[in-house]
Amino acid sequence: MNLAGDGRGADGGLACPVPLVHHDRILLGHGSGGRLTSDLVSRLFQPLLANPILLAGDDAAVVELPSSAAGMENIAISTDAHVVNPLFFPGGDIGRLSICGTVNDLAMVGAVPLWIAAAFILEEGFSTTDLERIVDSMRKAADEAGVTVVAGDTKEAEKGKVDGLYITTTGVGRIPRGRRARAAGVRPGDSVLLSGPLGDHGIAVLAARGNLAFSSAVRSDTAPLNGLVEAMYGASSEIHALRDPTRGGLAASLNELAGESRVSIVLEERRVPVRPAVEAACEMLGFDPLHVANEGKLIAFVPEAEAEAVLAVMRGTRYGEEACRIGRVEPDPPGQVVMETGIGGVRFVDAPSGELLPRIC
Repeated sequence: MNLAGDGRGADGGLACPVPLVHHDRILLGHGSGGRLTSDLVSRLFQPLLANPILLAGDDAAVVELPSSAAGMENIAISTDAHVVNPLFFPGGDIGRLSICGTVNDLAMVGAVPLWIAAAFILEEGFSTTDLERIVDSMRKAADEAGVTVVAGDTKEAEKGKVDGLYITTTGVGRIPRGRRARAAGVRPGDSVLLSGPLGDHGIAVLAARGNLAFSSAVRSDTAPLNGLVEAMYGASSEIHALRDPTRGGLAASLNELAGESRVSIVLEERRVPVRPAVEAACEMLGFDPLHVANEGKLIAFVPEAEAEAVLAVMRGTRYGEEACRIGRVEPDPPGQVVMETGIGGVRFVDAPSGELLPRIC
């Protein structure tokens, strides 16, 4: 269900209006992680930069080392930009978000994250006290994830040209032999596993903005998930696909994977977890929790025969305690995501067409 097109903007409302076709100007909706994002990537970036690695559609690039390095493990590379507003929110800040987001993108292809480079675009007049707090948060998140920040850069912009601070991060990891979680790897017969409740990050950030008559005790789920992924691989080597449902939420991620793998994904509404406070906020604001961003959750596709073993180890980890099975994969119709509702019906689950919450990650 798409509720994003009500015509209100980022400062005083909930979403930007979204024309179905609009290619000559960038909209806020192009940052949604949904259909407009996909359209921008497929129509502009992919044709101009096309190569097999880029076109794989994974969260991180899987790079095969030259033949001279035969026998060595492949590496994964990911890059991301972070423009969250506000910079500090319950459960995290832009610093922790930047490290965790990059670590998680590497982990979603089965990689062990190792190194991160970071660049900071700073607005003239930005508080050095706040900057120190943010960098310290990055350090703590890197220590938790077991990665090292090995390179960096700073650039300054005139006052009013940057909204305080933007951070870009690039991560590198190694992929142990035999692992290949990939966007095109989902198979009929797989179970769909989710590591915990949806929507915490998006609602926490929205509440922190304070420009709506809305408050919430919800905290962002921002967290590094590489430890969880390692535990899962300890239970099964047959993890076909992984994805962290960030921008565009669960709906956008599942539609991407269904399209890349040419399968049908069936969700069971009664099994999809949403905290009561998040559900109440979404009902009040007209959001679908399936479209709300997460920063510490993952989706996994594993064979049905191994689902319980993987769930058991997930539930034994810090960031997988509330893991559950939410659906299954069928062969037809390819590229489709549907939800079996609690009243016995079926509805289509589409990716969001516009920007639900701008500046969320």
